[in-house]
Amino acid sequence: MGKSTVNFVGREDELTLIHQQLQTEQGVIVCAVEGLGGIGKTALALEYAKRYQQEYAAQYWLSLRLSGLAEEIVKLAGPYLSLPEILKKESLEKQVYWYWQNWLPQQGKLLLILDDVPNIDRIPDRMLPKDSRIKILVTTRERCLSTEFESIALDVLSLDKCVELLTKIVGTAKVEQEKALVEQICHEILGRLTLAVELVGEYLAKNRHLKFSHLRDKLNLAHTALTKERNHRDYGHLGVAAAIKISWDDLSFAVQKVAMLLSLFAPVAIAWTLLEDTAKSTEITESELEEARGQLDNSHLMQPVDEDYSFYRIHPLVREFFQEQLQEIPEKNSLYRCAFVETLLTIAENIPQTPTREIIAAVTPAIPHLQLVSQTMLDDIPNPEDNLILVFLGVALFYKGQGEYDLAAVPFTKCCEEIQSRLGENHPIVAASLNNLAGLYLSQGRYAEAEPLYKRSVSLIRQLLGENHPIVATSVNNLALLYQCQGRYTEAESLYKHSRSLIEQLLGENNLYFANILNNLAELYLSQGRYIEAEPLCKRCLSLIEQLLGENHPHVATSLNNLAGLYHSQGRYAEAEPLYKRSLSLIEQLLGENHPNVATSLNNLAELYQCQGRHAEAEPLYKRSLSLREQRLGENHPSVAKSLNNLAVLYESQGRYAEAEPLYVRAIAIYQERLGENHPDTQKVRQNFMILLSRLSDEELQQRFPDEIVNLLKSIR
Repeated sequence: MGKSTVNFVGREDELTLIHQQLQTEQGVIVCAVEGLGGIGKTALALEYAKRYQQEYAAQYWLSLRLSGLAEEIVKLAGPYLSLPEILKKESLEKQVYWYWQNWLPQQGKLLLILDDVPNIDRIPDRMLPKDSRIKILVTTRERCLSTEFESIALDVLSLDKCVELLTKIVGTAKVEQEKALVEQICHEILGRLTLAVELVGEYLAKNRHLKFSHLRDKLNLAHTALTKERNHRDYGHLGVAAAIKISWDDLSFAVQKVAMLLSLFAPVAIAWTLLEDTAKSTEITESELEEARGQLDNSHLMQPVDEDYSFYRIHPLVREFFQEQLQEIPEKNSLYRCAFVETLLTIAENIPQTPTREIIAAVTPAIPHLQLVSQTMLDDIPNPEDNLILVFLGVALFYKGQGEYDLAAVPFTKCCEEIQSRLGENHPIVAASLNNLAGLYLSQGRYAEAEPLYKRSVSLIRQLLGENHPIVATSVNNLALLYQCQGRYTEAESLYKHSRSLIEQLLGENNLYFANILNNLAELYLSQGRYIEAEPLCKRCLSLIEQLLGENHPHVATSLNNLAGLYHSQGRYAEAEPLYKRSLSLIEQLLGENHPNVATSLNNLAELYQCQGRHAEAEPLYKRSLSLREQRLGENHPSVAKSLNNLAVLYESQGRYAEAEPLYVRAIAIYQERLGENHPDTQKVRQNFMILLSRLSDEELQQRFPDEIVNLLKSIR
């Protein structure tokens, strides 16, 4: 929730009316505050949230200026609650309905503010929540946005409130000296619009010597100029544009340049450091930036969002005005757009496949602006054959790296579409985009969808680059990893060895490509019980990764986990435990405690404890791993089935058969659906389940299962 304005005046009746309309108990209530741009709708919504904060268990603020309610709900709730796997292929409507049912706090009233809704299509009725505890406050420029909503037509400020607002900004004495003229300016020129009055007030506060008579002349000149030159722009009222213009005209050209550069950023909170980085690629100097920071803030043309003055926001109408000024200077427009895009490309290029929490935090402020480039500025991207993929890949890896696979799917998919459209279907970058989307599907356990993409990527790369190329080796390695996950071990091993041979031949052995292949081949041998072959690969991979990336890297944690798994399988528990613990600690430190990789480490450590008979220590780890996987991967992911099986085995070993049985049943269902009946993991769980059933008496079997299953079990016995 943003900061409310310190200069809020008037609107007390509207605040009371909003609260009254939102408190009825007749289902979900939507109150729409309607009015011209600049009339103070957002400020009113913020003030309402501040005044009545104690009455709501939680408050949520969504800007719908650029996207619809459904997309924003998924972005907001996704990081906290993973969508069940079965719903990932369903309509957005069903997904949003599930989030409404499962995401929000269970008790207390909830306030949802939907700001700057351009039309009713952004908030279709089927996407709205059904929980009567949720109170929805909408702001919009549209009249009668919906007949289903309780609407409040926000009128311009009364003349008295305009004068009160000006007095609050510039002081009583100055206003009282020319009060009649003040009222005339507010009514006839500014149209009694909140934004216009605020801007004029801040202008006067900065120019204390200026009399209202001089201000009137400036506004009239600005009004006339705008009427002639910019009457095609909809500012809601020319008074707002005139108020912006007199402040604009008072700025030095150095400050105007910064304002024009700011107009390119997405209409969200803008990190000042990001602006500074962008300005480095222009003629704007550091001193000009600092001058602009003070003048734009003092003029109320931008406002700080946080107490540290690290982020600023610009009113949409002010942003539009700045953009128009930029478009009138073609050479600046071209230079600034280029600088903006290149700055974001640099950020995107430096987001790794597995970003740490530190990296995620560092790039988070840039993501909305990177998304803006991918939506509206693709034609501004230099060297599209090299850079087009980066715009989408940066956003996708940002979400994928946090385990937010649903949000990552959008840029990954859009990337494939745009690259093929702009570069043609037979291009190496097309192969790369297909490979990336396949990798996402692999992480989601969507193996059937990943396979054709991987195969097409490998085929295209071979066709375009020939057989002896590092990218071919990487693509083949990825296809092998898919086969390994599908239990197609013979095919996977052949591809791994081919990939390793290629990398050795082309790049040598001292590189991350080679280390990655060693890691995957070691995991394959481990899954087959080929421990003697796996051990040298595990050790060599760990040594190489530490040498290339240092000891504090997510890949090191993966290698530690694999070596621990080897020792575990060989019964070398004392050697395995410290490696598992170090891997878990490193993953939690680098990726956060809710990352899917944490669930893997928890599961493996729990398995070790179980093998040692340390059941009391194993159970909470299994449960945490299961919960985390369900939350981040979805309830029908193969990794969830693995956790279910392991927990069931633990319960069975303790004689807790009634608790183990439903876990086995659910694990089998997931494996059969996702991996097929012939997959080794499916067969293993079915075997475990049969062992459990063999422990039950005939009477217990008869109570739990149909006759045909009971007869089959008896015949097996």
